[in-house]
Amino acid sequence: MSVSEPLVKVRGVTKAFGSNNVLNGVDLDVPRGSVVSIIGASGSGKTTLLRCVNLLESYDSGSIEVDGVEVGYDIADGRRRPRGERDLARIRADIGMVFQMFNLFPHLTATENVMLGLRKVRGMAKAEARATAEQWLVRVGLGDKLASLPIEMSGGQQQRVGIARAVAMNPKVLLLDEITSALDPELVGEVLKVVRELARDGMTMMLVTHEMSFARDVSSRVVFMDGGRVAVEGTPREVFGAPAQSERLRGFLARIELREV
Repeated sequence: MSVSEPLVKVRGVTKAFGSNNVLNGVDLDVPRGSVVSIIGASGSGKTTLLRCVNLLESYDSGSIEVDGVEVGYDIADGRRRPRGERDLARIRADIGMVFQMFNLFPHLTATENVMLGLRKVRGMAKAEARATAEQWLVRVGLGDKLASLPIEMSGGQQQRVGIARAVAMNPKVLLLDEITSALDPELVGEVLKVVRELARDGMTMMLVTHEMSFARDVSSRVVFMDGGRVAVEGTPREVFGAPAQSERLRGFLARIELREV
């Protein structure tokens, strides 16, 4: 894949849950090394789009490519067919995801939670997986929590374990879905600090967030979704500085406080 080609390419993606059309022809490019923040009201399709990128939700039509590979389907005998589980597992290994809830295994320590994917998916030897896990936990500020169980950690610390678990896999793109929404306000900053550092290091990221000041400060591009479509897309300056281009965007931003984090 050419470096100039977008790492993630979304074209004409639709998704319905019964009679509810959640995605209505989404087109989006995520350049390599960029941070694309997706904002919008609840029900606008943000999380569904993110989940379609690594096929936690199948999409009904259109195309999603990551590094030139169609995520959900392949072509056989000129026909498009869903990928098998083995293909999907290989593709998903290159697409990291951090969820709203931490989804840690409660009986495993922080180190063991991070090691699990390295051992099972990447096939690392135990010693190498442990060293990699510890390196990333130190990197996210949890060097003193290596042997701690999730119940022994705050929500912010658990979320940082979740981030370490995702980035330790060395994904091509990292998806972050409202990763601060379940946190007490005083814990939000410690998690977003880690994401800022990943952005500075050139990690390609797509993030759904209601932290508008964070999206403004860290993003390469900001996407405002409305009614299952990309309604506005541009640089943070274009989206936050001139919302008059869209009455829906103007109304959305008026309801969201641009608090500093």
